[in-house]
Amino acid sequence: MTTLIYRFISPFKNADDIAFLIGRTLLGVVLMAHGFEKYFQWGLGDTTERFVRYGVPMPSLSAFYAATVELLGGALLILGAATTVISALVVVDMIGASVFSRAVFNGIRLLPNQQGWELNGTILAIAAALLVCGSGRYSIDHLLLSRRPVKTAAPRSG
Repeated sequence: MTTLIYRFISPFKNADDIAFLIGRTLLGVVLMAHGFEKYFQWGLGDTTERFVRYGVPMPSLSAFYAATVELLGGALLILGAATTVISALVVVDMIGASVFSRAVFNGIRLLPNQQGWELNGTILAIAAALLVCGSGRYSIDHLLLSRRPVKTAAPRSG
């Protein structure tokens, strides 16, 4: 009976792994776009100046952190490498982005040039899910972990 219910709820084999792959990839692309913007379109200098205006503590270090986590972390998420570590860093990044951009106080804004919390919240939610659930089967993390030898207990003599 349980198998029948499971098949009804999740009719595709490995559907969760496919969902992790899609989520990681989309999150990675979004993060890379924002990291690319901070590094190469604005530059770290302008990003730091924006962070100063937003009142971000340690704006130079925070700009470097955000740009690096977004650009490099996004690439690693697409590959499914170091997923839980990167996801934790992204969660911290998005909490800071939400608080210091004042987006959390602006509500949902869907029109251009209206900053709301929906983008930061979506990125935060996906990163938190990956932090808790891992990268899934279709990832470098899974490949590396599946190759690790299993330690067996030595037989007791006695």
